[in-house]
Amino acid sequence: MSGRFELVSVLACPRCDHAPLTAADGRHRCDACRIDFPTLDGIPWLFAEPSASLGEWRSRADFTMQTLAHEQRRLQAAASAGDVSDLTRRRLTKHAEATRAHAEHLGTLLAPLKLEPLTASFATNLAFRTRVPSDQGLMKYAYNIHRDWSWGKDENEASFAIVREALAGASPGKTLVLGAGAGRLAYDVHTRTDSEATVVVDFNPFLLFLARRITTGETVELYEFPLAPRSIDDHAVLRTLEAEQPCRDGLHYVLADAHRPPFVKGGFDTVLTPWLVDILPERFGTLCKRINALLSDGGRWINFGSLSFHVGDPALQYSKEECAEIIAETGFDAPVFSETSMPYLCSPASRHGRHEQVLGWTADKQRDVPKAPRHKALPDWLVLGKDPVPLLDSFHLTAESTRVRAYILSLIDGRRSLDDIVAVFDQQKLMTHEEAEATIRELLIRLYESSRRR
Repeated sequence: MSGRFELVSVLACPRCDHAPLTAADGRHRCDACRIDFPTLDGIPWLFAEPSASLGEWRSRADFTMQTLAHEQRRLQAAASAGDVSDLTRRRLTKHAEATRAHAEHLGTLLAPLKLEPLTASFATNLAFRTRVPSDQGLMKYAYNIHRDWSWGKDENEASFAIVREALAGASPGKTLVLGAGAGRLAYDVHTRTDSEATVVVDFNPFLLFLARRITTGETVELYEFPLAPRSIDDHAVLRTLEAEQPCRDGLHYVLADAHRPPFVKGGFDTVLTPWLVDILPERFGTLCKRINALLSDGGRWINFGSLSFHVGDPALQYSKEECAEIIAETGFDAPVFSETSMPYLCSPASRHGRHEQVLGWTADKQRDVPKAPRHKALPDWLVLGKDPVPLLDSFHLTAESTRVRAYILSLIDGRRSLDDIVAVFDQQKLMTHEEAEATIRELLIRLYESSRRR
């Protein structure tokens, strides 16, 4: 090892790739862009448009707190109803109190999000195509938190075993964990190998705020709300989250987007991508090029997960064999694959856990490849607003179904029966009688069932 590792030595601007960044006053500055990237709770915030991305996460934090307040009121109202049993009232009352306490815990953990004012507009964020995906709430991976730092020893050990086998006794050197979630794997790699430094990256601030506290020796209490509770007392379980010991020096956290990793070319000897490559909304080959650029010559890429590509285009839902071909075409040697059966989110308070058949691979970098294009979360016709909006199949189908749905809903006035609504369709010859009856009944069934779900 050559001297003490400094995080700034591997940081680059996520907007223009300029390096080095200047670290001062708790911020990192890109002199080329003339922009400052803040630090929140000791973690650099290195999104391409830092103020706008902070605004998005603050909005999601506010929404989370509002949702919890609404859920508490809903549970209290249910507990106060006169037709519930004492046992049900006990469960609902306990759940409502746990929800209130959970909101207090979250308020403390999310406090760093309030430190920066909103200064950038939504349009500014769009210009850099760096918006946070709409399905990524702060608490989307709440179960992973409890697995990592409470009850998930078997799964955590299985994950680390994959990495240990892939390293084959070699030092991981400077290690990047991309899409690290709540940080347990990064902690295990850093404490149980002789890595020179381990840099932990995720774009969810709550996960990294929590991971940083736990790995520096703090104990955090947080409620778990299992999807399928085993007993009446398992609907809300207060967990103690802690690491076996504080982590040694050299574990660093960075908040950033994996599509625009803010690091210098060739900055790492090992890149880990646990449960990541198949959920990113871009071509797999593009991601391979990004990983290649992050690795030093001869550096090692270690990946594992389910390989269930979350893209609509069937041509991009690659098999293991297609992945191997793409990896080899993007500057790596032929990947070595492994398959492992391991537990997945098997909480002792829930019946929802399962076992997964996990696919892993190890690939060493052989050569540099052309730089991957800058990620664009949105196309020009959405951002710039000048080009025609394309009539995508999904748009066309949505338009047709929305018109029918809206018309049916407009006929619901509290007086018409289902047969009366079908009669309107008959009179206007919008469908055959049989089609109208089936369509309207199916829509009303779906809406009714939806109103009764959580």
